[in-house]
Amino acid sequence: METHFSSLVDMPVLVTGGATGIGEAIVRRLARSDARVAFLDINADAAHALIESLDAKHRPLFLQTDMRHIEAVQDAIAGAQAEIGAPFRALINNAANDERHRIEDVTPDFWRERMAVNLDHQFFCAQAVAEGMADGKGGSIINFGSCSWRLGLGGIPAYVTAKAAIEGLTRGLARDLGPNRIRVNCLVPGFVKTQRQIDKWLTPELHEIILAGQCLPDLIEPVDIANFVAFLASDDSRMCTSQSFSIDAGWISAGNT
Repeated sequence: METHFSSLVDMPVLVTGGATGIGEAIVRRLARSDARVAFLDINADAAHALIESLDAKHRPLFLQTDMRHIEAVQDAIAGAQAEIGAPFRALINNAANDERHRIEDVTPDFWRERMAVNLDHQFFCAQAVAEGMADGKGGSIINFGSCSWRLGLGGIPAYVTAKAAIEGLTRGLARDLGPNRIRVNCLVPGFVKTQRQIDKWLTPELHEIILAGQCLPDLIEPVDIANFVAFLASDDSRMCTSQSFSIDAGWISAGNT
């Protein structure tokens, strides 16, 4: 049974990368909570399939957006806010791309593109909603980090750099925005069993490594992340800020690297 957070009812919320995977689970969870959900994603087909799968009462607003293009992101946020008719009170900075890459293959252009898709938009989305949150006497910004850099994983040097930076960004934003009662936190997922992870990387060998590293004997599902997002977006977490919350089934805290 899902926990009901009454403050989410009718709350304007924005989710980036909301069409698939963890983002899809977040959109579904917040929509079921009767929030007014808008989401940005580049994948229009998946976004429309998600919208059609929800009943009319819970259908979110979708704007197709390439998160690497900041001006387009800013325009999309302004358009979404105007269509919803109220400033966003929660922002979930979920969009990312964890494609593997080797050190020797990284070019300056590739490095810059990885920062654009994994880091830059988290700051500019926060910037875009901060004034409206302040006018509305507060809000919640939820950034997404990753266990990858904490575990010292190889094969994704640009990705782990971006994800480590997000934790620093979270603390800086929390300090600057706190006087306006804007809370800023970072979620740090472990290995989450999304369809993308299953299709691309979840081999029997990797499954064994993950379970050996975790304290708990089950893989993390997208809904496990979405449930914690719902708490942080709600007023029930009103005094939680400048924190990084691990949802990793004990992998990081177990000390396995």
